[in-house]
Amino acid sequence: MSLKESYQEHKKAYVIGGACVILILVLWYAFRGGSSQPKYTTVTVRRGDITAIVQATGTVNPLTTVPVGSYVSGTVQYIFADFNTRVKSGQVLAQLDPAIYQAQATQARGNLENARANLVTLAANVQVSEANLAKAQANLRYQESNAKRSQDLFRSGVISVDANELVQSSLGQSAAEVQSAQAALAQVRAQLNQAHAQVTSMEGALKVAETNLKYTTILSPIDGTVVARNIDVGQSVAAALQAPNVFSVAQNLTRMQVYVAVDESDTGNIKVGTPVTFQVDAFPSEQFTGRVTTVRLNPTSVQNVVTYGVVVNFDNPQEKLLPGETAYVTIPIGHAKDAVLIPNPALTFKPAMPSKDLQDLYKRYTISREASTTHLGGWQVVWKFGPDKLSLVPLAVQCGITDYGNTQLLQGDLHENDVLVSAQQTQGTARTTTAPGFGAPGGGGPRGPR
Repeated sequence: MSLKESYQEHKKAYVIGGACVILILVLWYAFRGGSSQPKYTTVTVRRGDITAIVQATGTVNPLTTVPVGSYVSGTVQYIFADFNTRVKSGQVLAQLDPAIYQAQATQARGNLENARANLVTLAANVQVSEANLAKAQANLRYQESNAKRSQDLFRSGVISVDANELVQSSLGQSAAEVQSAQAALAQVRAQLNQAHAQVTSMEGALKVAETNLKYTTILSPIDGTVVARNIDVGQSVAAALQAPNVFSVAQNLTRMQVYVAVDESDTGNIKVGTPVTFQVDAFPSEQFTGRVTTVRLNPTSVQNVVTYGVVVNFDNPQEKLLPGETAYVTIPIGHAKDAVLIPNPALTFKPAMPSKDLQDLYKRYTISREASTTHLGGWQVVWKFGPDKLSLVPLAVQCGITDYGNTQLLQGDLHENDVLVSAQQTQGTARTTTAPGFGAPGGGGPRGPR
């Protein structure tokens, strides 16, 4: 039998078989991918207590950390304290080489002694000048008396003109000697005052030199623990412009604080005295407690993000927490009992549909612009299933406090055990899709209510 004859004989069977294959493919496509009905993930409204919180990160710090500086320059000769050393106020932490400052103090002391000796000399000179002035004044009085007597004798014709003029000349010379003695006394007194000032200056210079010598011994200003040491033996310390920080001493590690940067939108609800909980990476399974002591008024702005510093004090009796650790802080800012709670995913859900269709739904169900767009007054939109259990219906709700998992319902037609849509999976994102009656329903999440 030829190939042509064989084909003619089985032609009808081929046609029927091909038609069956096409029909199977069409049915398979219709049941697997023909339906575009989306699938939804749902959450359930419940009733319970809720506490609103602010979550932020902060840094553990001692209540007081004092930087210890060096007021003088020099070479580090000895170090008596290291990291974690417990120190007392006035305890020696380090010693700079004092040789040059000892020499300066010795020089200043010698200058002071010299100035004091000069002061004694000038004081004696003042006494000499005062005596010379008294002698000149006494001589002047004698010459005045003698000149008067000579004048009387001259008028009586007893003495000659030359003799009288000689006596009058002696009087003028005595007056000049008095003026000279007065000037000399004034000069010596000025020198004495200058010497007094010089002594005072030298006393100050000696105090400076002795103080600089004292500063070569670096002392702890407080009782505490050394948390930083920035020098080594042999290192040169330069204090020309400002005192370099050579140590840092934390006053008390059994009482510490967390400095938290809080967003400006949350600071209005944080009150001094609020109890706080926090965790650190070093002890991830433990929760520590503290209390808000300060909300600082000085803002910090970084890339237009404004934050305020919140200080949380806490007890650290075993000194488990160390300065510089990162703290993950939870601050309660509100509480509500027996409230209707909306799971937060339901508040962020919006169905995948054209914007015009979405706006039409908002108009049909009288959803305000505050709820759909601006969210003023805490208004939001949640989505429920319609009567057909397939279509979605928007519902405006006014929200209160949130704990990042649930949000308090203040106003809106929602009740305990109501079901809300929180996510939508289209056929392209579903893991499996099986036509009804051909297996279990697929998809990335449960279907809506049936």
